[in-house]
Amino acid sequence: TPGALPSLEQLSAVFSNLGLTADKHVIAYDDEGGGWAGRLIWVLDMIGHTRYSYLNGGIHAWLQAGLTTEQGLQSTVKSHYEVTEFDSRFELTKDQILALLKPNASANNLAIWDARSEAEYTGEKVISARGGHIPGAVNYEWTRGMNPEQGLRINDLAEFDELLNSLGLTNNKMIATHCQTHHRSGFTYLVGKILGRDMKAYAGSWAEWGNDEDTPIAMGLNA
Repeated sequence: TPGALPSLEQLSAVFSNLGLTADKHVIAYDDEGGGWAGRLIWVLDMIGHTRYSYLNGGIHAWLQAGLTTEQGLQSTVKSHYEVTEFDSRFELTKDQILALLKPNASANNLAIWDARSEAEYTGEKVISARGGHIPGAVNYEWTRGMNPEQGLRINDLAEFDELLNSLGLTNNKMIATHCQTHHRSGFTYLVGKILGRDMKAYAGSWAEWGNDEDTPIAMGLNA
């Protein structure tokens, strides 16, 4: 399961090496419009670090705005940041999704946002042992949500909100988002949070679901 989180000990070491402390505010950005930055924000949610922001568009928007940059490695002062537990409010596991997919699941308000390409979603392109998608999942490929002419900034939020509503990804739903390894769906997790959705990451993603011969799979666009 390549999208799964590292151990508590590994994450403690990573964030200590970065110099993170409980009172520091993290500005997350990347060079691709939010996939990796959103993944980092999800990790921060999972470890209970609530002080963060996303630099909209990342380095592309920064350069487009003519802002200054530095080159070379930035030195850090190591800290002692201890990750003691994960906050399960921000994830759904394979078993939890399977339980929620059952017809008799009580108060089922699950929606699934598949951030992969349409070809992966339909089963035309197969990366894991099996292709297709989780039954009931809706597909909106992650890069469609950013504007290349605006430095990969997120599309207009009011229009994005309407789009999600039209897909059934409404603010009264519990939304599990995934891709192949929960990298691309880092962006959809981030956008959903910005738009007030109850976002959960399915970190196992299709690498786990598509390689399990017992999970239910749907094919095509309207399955």
